[in-house]
Amino acid sequence: MTLDPTRCLPDDGCAGTLLARVWSTQGPVPGPSVAVVRADGVYDLSATFPTMSGLLDLPDAVARVRAAPGVRLGSLQDLLAASWQPAAHPQQPHLLAPCDLQVVKAAGVTFATSLIERVIEERAGGDPARAQALRAQVEASVGQDLQAVRPGSPAAMSLKKLLQEQGLWSQYLEVGIGPDAEVFTKAPVLAAVGTGAQVGIRRDSAWNNPEPEVVLAVDSRGCIVGASLGNDVNLRDIEGRSALLLGKAKDNNASCAIGPFIRLFDDTFSLDDLRQETVDLRVQGLDGFVLQGLNNLARISRDPTELVAQTVAAHQYPDGFMLFTGTLFAPIDDRDRPGAGFTHKLGDVVSIRSAHLGELCNAVTHSEQAPPWRFGLQAFFSNLAARGLLAPATS
Repeated sequence: MTLDPTRCLPDDGCAGTLLARVWSTQGPVPGPSVAVVRADGVYDLSATFPTMSGLLDLPDAVARVRAAPGVRLGSLQDLLAASWQPAAHPQQPHLLAPCDLQVVKAAGVTFATSLIERVIEERAGGDPARAQALRAQVEASVGQDLQAVRPGSPAAMSLKKLLQEQGLWSQYLEVGIGPDAEVFTKAPVLAAVGTGAQVGIRRDSAWNNPEPEVVLAVDSRGCIVGASLGNDVNLRDIEGRSALLLGKAKDNNASCAIGPFIRLFDDTFSLDDLRQETVDLRVQGLDGFVLQGLNNLARISRDPTELVAQTVAAHQYPDGFMLFTGTLFAPIDDRDRPGAGFTHKLGDVVSIRSAHLGELCNAVTHSEQAPPWRFGLQAFFSNLAARGLLAPATS
């Protein structure tokens, strides 16, 4: 399989400010480079901007990127040809996850549909066989459009009281309609994989799914400066057994994919555009099974700025952070037998695409079999030093 440049790019091509990270093989020492995607190719900007985190923290980042000539690495098509499962040809330049020093955070239960599914997971105890009957029971009991309920509002608190009286209250409902959003750490710094790389599910998980999401790029001041796409790979059976297993369900080798680019806010793309973004999902299995779905950010219960505000309310992020905004999509399509629902199989190709952000595409494997994550912070800074890139960005 090869990645298609026309699908990888947004609908308006290279009109926007598209930032990437590329494993560059130019020079005596290969390493990760901040890059920009232009109509005539991909350009290495690492001599001016050694880290993506540092670049996004500049108040005039868009102007600086447009002014930087960079060094041409090749065409996007050539880079994408080497980006599909890049571990097979590590000496060729390929795309990486577009973030580096940013912490990867995620907000959960931000859409009404996913809220209902989380309640079902909890009540099913991680058993997909019980989910279908529980889904009908919970939906009949709730009996109203949760999307219309603003989290933390008087109406939400009245609904909370009603559900408690019916014995239906859940920790998922607490973060879905209560005043406090669920925000957790999805992956360690530098652990996210990019488009083309394999994504991982644990070998001991039998009920899991992709989560197609918009990922906010946030600077050290808590300002949203751009966005990307992400796959917040989810193990429904493990989290369903206990919310205390969230870390085990969410943070595994290759379980976080971000890409293909970070698109900065500029004259072609704004936060208001992002608020209306529709994210399409397609899962193509080796068994011929096809799953399709969508995630519409316009239906989110909490505005992206509120999710960011809650993230920074009692914590600082001096290198900025990437924030998964949650998903409307919760797969209930039967794959193997009636009532069994959906779960991944090895080799599934997961494609996540939106008009402004392009396409993120990955194949599914076991986390235990995915290429191990070895390029951590020590390796990153040693690499920058060896390439002479540790000096601050030029003023």
